[in-house]
Amino acid sequence: MSSVDKQLDTLKAEIEEELPREITISDVKYEGPELVVYTREPKEFARNGDLVRKLASKLRKRITVRPDPEVLSDPREARERVLDVVPEDAGVTDLDFHADTGEVVIEAEKPGMVIGRHGSTLREITQQVGWTPEVVRTPPIESATVSNVRNFLKQEREERRNILERIGRQIHRQEFSDDEWVRITTLGCCREVGRASFILSTPETRILVDCGDKPGSEDEVPYLQVPEALGAGANSLDAVVLTHAHLDHSAFIPLLFKYGYDGPIYCTEPTRDLMGLLTLDYLDVAAKEGRTPPYESGMVREAIKHCIPLEYGDVTDVAPDVKLTLHNAGHILGSAVSHFHIGDGLYNVCFSGDIHYKDTRLFNGAVNDFPRVETLVLESTYGGRNDYQTDQEDSERKLVEVINDAYDDDGKVLIPAFAVGRSQEVMLVLEEAIRTGKIPEMPVHLDGMIWEATAIHTTYPEYLRDDLRDRIFHEDENPFLAEQFNHIDAGEDERQEVTDGGPAIILSTSGMVTGGPIMSWLRHLGPDPDSTLAFVGYQAQGTLGRRIQNGWDEIPMNDRGDRGRSNTLSLRMNVETVDGFSGHADRQGLENFVKTMNPRPEKVLCVHGDERSVQDLSSSLYHDYNMRTFAPRNLETFRFK
Repeated sequence: MSSVDKQLDTLKAEIEEELPREITISDVKYEGPELVVYTREPKEFARNGDLVRKLASKLRKRITVRPDPEVLSDPREARERVLDVVPEDAGVTDLDFHADTGEVVIEAEKPGMVIGRHGSTLREITQQVGWTPEVVRTPPIESATVSNVRNFLKQEREERRNILERIGRQIHRQEFSDDEWVRITTLGCCREVGRASFILSTPETRILVDCGDKPGSEDEVPYLQVPEALGAGANSLDAVVLTHAHLDHSAFIPLLFKYGYDGPIYCTEPTRDLMGLLTLDYLDVAAKEGRTPPYESGMVREAIKHCIPLEYGDVTDVAPDVKLTLHNAGHILGSAVSHFHIGDGLYNVCFSGDIHYKDTRLFNGAVNDFPRVETLVLESTYGGRNDYQTDQEDSERKLVEVINDAYDDDGKVLIPAFAVGRSQEVMLVLEEAIRTGKIPEMPVHLDGMIWEATAIHTTYPEYLRDDLRDRIFHEDENPFLAEQFNHIDAGEDERQEVTDGGPAIILSTSGMVTGGPIMSWLRHLGPDPDSTLAFVGYQAQGTLGRRIQNGWDEIPMNDRGDRGRSNTLSLRMNVETVDGFSGHADRQGLENFVKTMNPRPEKVLCVHGDERSVQDLSSSLYHDYNMRTFAPRNLETFRFK
């Protein structure tokens, strides 16, 4: 008998000791980080509301209780009784029964009403029908991505259970080493922006944190070939943690499965969906530009199938000697500061990912309150000595001025924007400005993936700022459904209509002008001196966006779908940069994140910034707070403890 089987037998015995005599346990399994308990008396479990919480506290495990398949009631009868229990105002749109796990997935417009106060309605459902309810939100705006991900996971449910059981056994395996050390190896994003990737390793475990591309570069990928990464084989990794879905952190996650990785990806639920959206678009853009994609769409599906979604604040075992907790990073939807607790109090490492310290219109500011942190790996995108962004109100005021000036000239405003995050932030500013008369009524056209990304935002309002979440819950107040927003879905013909029409605002991907529909808009509007190109996000070195910011007015156009047209464009439209809309903390925000950390770390590795930025921030933190700081290069290894 394996050590895991012995452990499960011991846990089953401990659980049975804690249960009333009328409740029996038929099986106990690990599924990923969770302990799944099967019982023939699910209704009794539900009547004892605190029982699961007490077991979880005693065993220090995340516990899910499921009914033994042999005692399940008929789904047709159960459906009627579930609908009788759930308030009609919850807006249930679908019920899906899964006999293999005894779960009923309830999709509803208002999941909170299905859950009830402290889970009271969920317990009543189980008391009535025996099935274990799982609740998901019906998207207020229909999302093809969310629908496709849910349907795919439904189809792959049996295989996914097998994957989770295997992962669970791996997580809870016996520890073999008595050594105590922690190492971080940098595989990318050091003294550069993009291709974020790190290996966190202990004698027992190796975890990959992020695996992204480098904006503006096709060839510079993370150093996955080194022994610390995939050099020892992809399955030498125990886990992957994805801080957020932007491609400079996620683009090469599916590539791991091409190389044979078959383990878990830990991230938030919106990060999982957005990763699917952005990586599939990444493949599509590569094909349109005549490049050979590094992996196929099947690898994206494999990545999604292996995702284990975590909620902010949940402490989760991801290896025998590592616990992971994700916290809000304030950067984009679902972005996470990743806190690793290693060993039995041995060491704590925190990866910031990308952070925004202050509240924005979209998100609450990044969390920096942890039980312990010895080492912080900190992004430094705006870490330079003079990298102070404009105040949010001033930024919004300037954007309004830029739009009004273009309107007065009968021109248009073209805003390159990341589909995820900056687009929705700007949409909120524009919706309010038009509603309050700060700018005239005019259409706001959304091109590329912006509308789909917006739909995903409305699917997960619990990840948004509190007041925005409340507005989304009321359909007539949902700012993303304002009538001025128009989704461009007819391609070139619709773009030509917009070009020939009156004043308008266009939000288009890509945010750094590295491809996608923004290139078509430059062809349409670039020669128009009455129109304005307004940058609202970070433009990395080497990107066309940065070159235009620096004054280039002869623009190389490498879009291979141009049907033989000129590869150079004379840019005559006005160019404006509106600081303050970035999803990254500026220099002051980064310093404040460290200054107010509780507790403050002993060491800081400054990463994800150009050479000047990381060195400036590293030097400042050292002098101001008397902590050891580093500005590492790629392929360096740091040993702690």
